[in-house]
Amino acid sequence: MDLLNMATKLFMSNTNSSNLDSNTVMAGLKGLLTDQSGNIDLAGLVSKFSSSGLSSIATSWLGDGDNETLSTQQITETLGQDKLSNFASGLGIDTNSAASGLASMIPQLIDKSSGGGSLLSGDTLNTALGNMGGLGGLFK
Repeated sequence: MDLLNMATKLFMSNTNSSNLDSNTVMAGLKGLLTDQSGNIDLAGLVSKFSSSGLSSIATSWLGDGDNETLSTQQITETLGQDKLSNFASGLGIDTNSAASGLASMIPQLIDKSSGGGSLLSGDTLNTALGNMGGLGGLFK
């Protein structure tokens, strides 16, 4: 299971729109959250939130305790209104629904991809994803 697939499933489970197509969501997330190589850049996301004055919130996702929540306003300010609007338009949902889904998904994605205050990488991340039983472990 790769991060983009995990992000897609998390976004879809956190969005109240039943008519979302997983391929469309994946394409939208790829355009919104990936680096030039097409991979979700978790370190870049953490850095982006930290540099937007949300360092304590982003740090909570990396740690082993409870995750602090994001508001739709914080998502909009951090990712940018234009990018968020384009993402929502591509999915056929309103911007607020897209921001809400991302505000729920991003902390979960980073939390599931980190441990002990650090992001997991490479083999460690693949092992962790495998130990979760694919996505089944995320929704128990």
